[in-house]
Amino acid sequence: MGPKVARGASPIYKVRVSWSERDKQVLWHPFTQAAEWCAGTPLVIDRAEGNYLIDTDGRRYLDGVSSLWVTTHGHGVPSIARAIAEQAARLDHSTLLGLTHPPAIQLAERLVALAPEGLTRVFYSDSGSTAVEIALKQAFQYWALMGRPSKQRFIHLAESYHGDTLGAVGVGGMGLFHRIFGPLVVAGIKVPTPALEPAIALPALRELLDRRADEIAALVIEPLIQGAAGMLVHPPGYLAAVADLCHAHDVLLIVDEVATGFGRTGTVFACEQERVRPDLMCVAKGLTGGTLPLAATLSTERIYQAFVAPRQDLTTFFHGHTYTGNPIACAAALANLDLLADPTVLASVQTATAHMAALLANLAEIPVVHQVRQVGLMAGIELRRPNGEPLPFEQFVGTAVCDRARAHGVILRPLSDVIVWMPPLSIGTADLDHMARATRAAIIEVLG
Repeated sequence: MGPKVARGASPIYKVRVSWSERDKQVLWHPFTQAAEWCAGTPLVIDRAEGNYLIDTDGRRYLDGVSSLWVTTHGHGVPSIARAIAEQAARLDHSTLLGLTHPPAIQLAERLVALAPEGLTRVFYSDSGSTAVEIALKQAFQYWALMGRPSKQRFIHLAESYHGDTLGAVGVGGMGLFHRIFGPLVVAGIKVPTPALEPAIALPALRELLDRRADEIAALVIEPLIQGAAGMLVHPPGYLAAVADLCHAHDVLLIVDEVATGFGRTGTVFACEQERVRPDLMCVAKGLTGGTLPLAATLSTERIYQAFVAPRQDLTTFFHGHTYTGNPIACAAALANLDLLADPTVLASVQTATAHMAALLANLAEIPVVHQVRQVGLMAGIELRRPNGEPLPFEQFVGTAVCDRARAHGVILRPLSDVIVWMPPLSIGTADLDHMARATRAAIIEVLG
């Protein structure tokens, strides 16, 4: 136990205590087992430059996962930093509950212009989970307002992940979440994951919609690739077929572009690649270039207009956040979109994607690499025994490999025994080569 400190006070250390030891006394980390954290020596990041993170001892690490999939153009981008500073000096915050401000309006205009045709309204929040939560609530209330209150259920893929808030957990397929929080969430309806069961995925969805469309409000899906599920890639045409089925059965389509949006897959939004026009679209992560928390849920005019009525009718969407549409975050997002508008950015993503594919193909020759999966600058390297059997769960091999990669100057994260690659859009071939060398060395050092 650490020293007891009076509420509101800061501890005064008479002798030098490391940042990692101070961390262990006061922080509770997400998705982190506290016993292991406190037994180890946490890596403390002090600053960042471009594609690199730098720790308190001055060691540099390639940010191979874009600081949890958010850093778009690298760290410390001058134009984004200037936009943040200028906006902070002009207007730091003003609520959107009953007021508005120029950065929120300008960003909404830009998002509507970039989004698939038909999405006309922007509702701000602060994370991917809340963006999904809002989409679920908007879809649920929409059908009630349309006189179809029986449409209350949500379809999701069996291995899906859409966030950690209770609504998002309800449309997720993570068994661990449901084991712990099952009594708190509304059960979604699972359909087969196309990457794992391609022969039956669409027929099963069609059969479900034929039977139960009258009780289904919406289907929620990550387009092209399921990130947190282990970088599971959908067969070509699957997303478009899902959209057609939803439209034919009068079921809303919610596209979760939280991880795939803003250039990650080679287009601004992944659903563009199959010309899908969703009813609701969720964005977050890369929206501000990885600088500030901001998310948005985009909806069609058809959905928005269902909520427009005299106040006494109580059709208002009763949902909001204190920092909804924060001006500083909106300014960062506008500067980020200015950079993304440069055609050379997506062109460089295509170049990096091709180079990454070649590197992954080489890694796939390692006997314990079961499969590599990639869409754009999103990739997963699945580790198994050479005979194809899963590695023992209790060995946490994916975690061990990512820990070893740090010794080679690269920050990676595992999804169980899938090693994630998701570098910034600013990544070059030299840094990709560095990431591949570090990953290969770490895999061999852990698994031989």
